[in-house]
Amino acid sequence: MLAAAGGQAIFGRDVAERIAGYFADAGQGSAVRPFGHLTSREREILELMAAGAGNGAIATRQGLSDKTIRNNVSGIFVKLAVSDRAAAVARARDAGIRPRP
Repeated sequence: MLAAAGGQAIFGRDVAERIAGYFADAGQGSAVRPFGHLTSREREILELMAAGAGNGAIATRQGLSDKTIRNNVSGIFVKLAVSDRAAAVARARDAGIRPRP
């Protein structure tokens, strides 16, 4: 409480990791990956989505449940500020993310 009263910001672990990742990526200049705020799993899923894979196929390929993939896809939508799969794939392609084979 004293930190907040002193004007300092307090973040949970997940938020702090995202912020640290953002600034770490920003420090790399032109080598910054698009959507550096996505987790590695979310990025893999986005690449597979861009290749046209559905949730079931992604779940099988990743060895995860359909529910886990749905949760990750929802997280991708939130982080990319899109409302559907087509918009997420379009944003990914615009940013240079190519489909995974």
